[in-house]
Amino acid sequence: MPEQDPILITGAGGEVGSVSRVMVQMLLAQGRRVRAFVRREDERAHALRQAGAEVVVGDLLNIAHVTAALKGCRRVYFSMSLSPYYTDAVTLMAAAARAQGGMEVFVNISEYEQSYMTFEKMTAPDEERRAWLGGLVTDWSPQQRAHWISEQVLDWSGLPIVNVQATIFVENPILSMLALKPLRQGELRLPFGLQRVAPIAGHDVAELCVKILVDPAPHVSKSYALTGPELKDMHGFAEDYGAALGRHVAYVAEDVETWNATYVDRYLADNPHAAEHLKTLTRLVAGGRYDVVSDELATLLGRRPKDLRWALQNNRRVQRLKAD
Repeated sequence: MPEQDPILITGAGGEVGSVSRVMVQMLLAQGRRVRAFVRREDERAHALRQAGAEVVVGDLLNIAHVTAALKGCRRVYFSMSLSPYYTDAVTLMAAAARAQGGMEVFVNISEYEQSYMTFEKMTAPDEERRAWLGGLVTDWSPQQRAHWISEQVLDWSGLPIVNVQATIFVENPILSMLALKPLRQGELRLPFGLQRVAPIAGHDVAELCVKILVDPAPHVSKSYALTGPELKDMHGFAEDYGAALGRHVAYVAEDVETWNATYVDRYLADNPHAAEHLKTLTRLVAGGRYDVVSDELATLLGRRPKDLRWALQNNRRVQRLKAD
């Protein structure tokens, strides 16, 4: 790649998983030019600029902003916060990339569900869908549908696409922000019964995406369905939270809909789109749809992925709670 071509990273000011921000840091450490697309000028934008990134402030739903940010970039990583306009933003970026031409790779961060969210499964009769999803969900969340549509659009675009379909992040609000208050009392309150999950660390997703951006040829036109390295039930989660916090933590199982009303609806009352996505996600986990682990991430990284305990020990929210 010519030295003068910057790599465009969107969502660089984001919070959950901090994947984009970590990617910027990793790329800069390798001496790469980085253009970081952020939504507003704030302390996070200032920190990115101080680190050496070129920072562009704009709106992913404004085609003029998107086109200007993309100018001169041939490699792009697309990420955006949960939004009812997610598909619009992906489509605008794809349109700008097609108009510019010469793209070498378009890395699209997606969701693990997309690896099995087939047309046939989505259009199956209601009872069949309910049985297949675990008895708790008949419909996908609007955000999950947006990711599915986005992958179709990117496929139709003819661009050199790589879909990174990550399972639930350790940094997901369900496992971090919404879990903090009970953790102060030594309780991990989640609505997952004895189901097992293999969450993925944002750091590992960032490292993989950087690897793809630096050497895209082996990855173009592929989709990677990724999990963390180990399946654990919530009692195992509680042990890892306890180790990260330096205190005893016990798992307390809750009813799914009661938990959703108590935590998701309460804390995300002003963001119904995100709330609906998280509530669907809890139902899917409780229904067993995330009881899966694969070694694909280890193969791609060339090492064992970071485990849950490492991710919690390096999570800023968890560490602030430990210091309280």
